[in-house]
Amino acid sequence: MYELYIDWNSKINLISRKDKENLYERHVLHSLGIAKVIRFKDQSAILDAGTGGGFPGIPLAILFPQVRFLLLDSIGKKIYAAKDIASQMGLENVECCHARIEEEKRTFDFVVSRAVMPLNDLVKVARKNIASKQQNALPNGFLCLKGGDLQAEWKIFKNKIIEYELSDYFEEAFFKTKKVVYLPA
Repeated sequence: MYELYIDWNSKINLISRKDKENLYERHVLHSLGIAKVIRFKDQSAILDAGTGGGFPGIPLAILFPQVRFLLLDSIGKKIYAAKDIASQMGLENVECCHARIEEEKRTFDFVVSRAVMPLNDLVKVARKNIASKQQNALPNGFLCLKGGDLQAEWKIFKNKIIEYELSDYFEEAFFKTKKVVYLPA
């Protein structure tokens, strides 16, 4: 995986050039923080909104090979890179699509994202993509990787949000302010 990302990063900016030595900690492990909150059931469907170069979708697809992932991004060159990386890794449970969230019509158990936009904006454009049929331990909804003080961002959701501090699971300093935010649909 490392070599694939470094090769693609030399062509287009998938991750910060100064951050490439931290690929596993700050991108792969960060993405897998979602797996500390939920173990997706086989045959679940997950929409990775604004995947960029494939985060969190590709690491999650590796961990959950019986779960279907749609990696969606509006930037064509990034989705092309994610598609190539997933293909070279043999990930048959990953579909990559160059589109905006507003254009996607299918439904999913969860929408996941990694700091793609404020939660309120994501909910507005992707609420329609949450399936009504439940099959996982958590009710269907949004699982977002976020950082910093986010109280102002989601005060409109009242007490519906559950924050999971990634520092409870990972000891690296990077995770001190990182969270998985869960919002049921």
